[in-house]
Amino acid sequence: MKLALYRLANNSRGAKKAETSGASWARFGEEVLVYGREAESEKFALAGGRNARQLRETSVPLKSEQMHVVVQNGRMFQREHPKVPVLVDKGRYLLVKLDPQRARQLSEASPTCFGTFPLEENEVVFDVRDAESARVAKVAWISELVNKIKRTSFEPNLTQLVSFGTRHSTSSEFKSASTWARDQFKALNYTTRFQNITVNGKPSRNVVADRVGQGAAPRKVVLVTAHLDSVNQEDGAAAPAPGADDNGSGSAGALEMARVFAEHPSQHDVRFILFGGEEQGLFGSLHYVSTLSPTEKKRILSVLNMDMIGTLNTTTRSVMLEGAPLSKRLIDDLAAAAATYTSLKVESSLHPFASDHVPFIDAGVPAVLTIEGADNANADIHSSRDTINRINYDFALEILRMNVAFVAGEIGRKA
Repeated sequence: MKLALYRLANNSRGAKKAETSGASWARFGEEVLVYGREAESEKFALAGGRNARQLRETSVPLKSEQMHVVVQNGRMFQREHPKVPVLVDKGRYLLVKLDPQRARQLSEASPTCFGTFPLEENEVVFDVRDAESARVAKVAWISELVNKIKRTSFEPNLTQLVSFGTRHSTSSEFKSASTWARDQFKALNYTTRFQNITVNGKPSRNVVADRVGQGAAPRKVVLVTAHLDSVNQEDGAAAPAPGADDNGSGSAGALEMARVFAEHPSQHDVRFILFGGEEQGLFGSLHYVSTLSPTEKKRILSVLNMDMIGTLNTTTRSVMLEGAPLSKRLIDDLAAAAATYTSLKVESSLHPFASDHVPFIDAGVPAVLTIEGADNANADIHSSRDTINRINYDFALEILRMNVAFVAGEIGRKA
């Protein structure tokens, strides 16, 4: 069977016409891909699809079951599998042609680098949020917290994290970095502890920092997380792995947010966690979630995870909010925070993959990932090239302002 594909501007009328004609559609941000058997696609074209701001038309030998969505870190799927046909390239998200068995094999071979998912009929792979409709009225005390985000405190913390040379999860440098990070939380008067974990049979640890809210019990708790470890997959575990963007930016961001909330009289509790073992397979977050009792899980109001928030590879300042259906309220509130307190372009997806929000989602806990936008894939991660000179501080601070506004709304303020 041969499928004809049409790439159109994001237009709901085009999607409806596709369905009427018997064709199907998938949304990739600001574009809609319409596909179907040749006769169905021709019927769609006659119904006005060709006039709906058409961008490109292709016709390729393709079966519907061969269409797979790839969610990748950086450009890792394309680097490892350059011969796989790519039908749509949106950075973090690709549509590729793969037989189902081959797709499963590739995903299982590199579970932390990329994932493959069969394309569902009439699916929003990722969406672009309309800022005007998401914007809400500013709240004065939230604005005050947002305005506390400063490069003068964020940059030194990121510089220190990069200075360890590597933060490979089982290295002595990671141990030093985690001790340093715990000391920063302690200096802000957070209650801190290490949580020991095992990464492929070797010891590592998570850093946990708590601040108790002032509201009456029972209180909820909001988690702000990032992975502290870095990795060099090109040259080996002992090679330099500065990890400035992946994920020094998220870890330094967590420390900056902890500073902002250090004296805030919140209703609910806030907990910061820096995970180890993320790069080897989410070991830190998997262990943390496994230790939670049903009561503790229920107490978690939301989990905000930060990964790769510092490098901008296009002129568009876009942030991806990635979660699952149970994360929808969090995504909507983050989009509102971005529209109200920042100039960020917001994209969202319900394809959670390969970062520390996933174990929480799998356990039924609402969680969301904030990461650089879908078109801004960083090809230098997991190498010695992920250096601090590639950090765009203005961009990182905008994401942190969005995150502060969201968390502030979650933990509230004691009257």
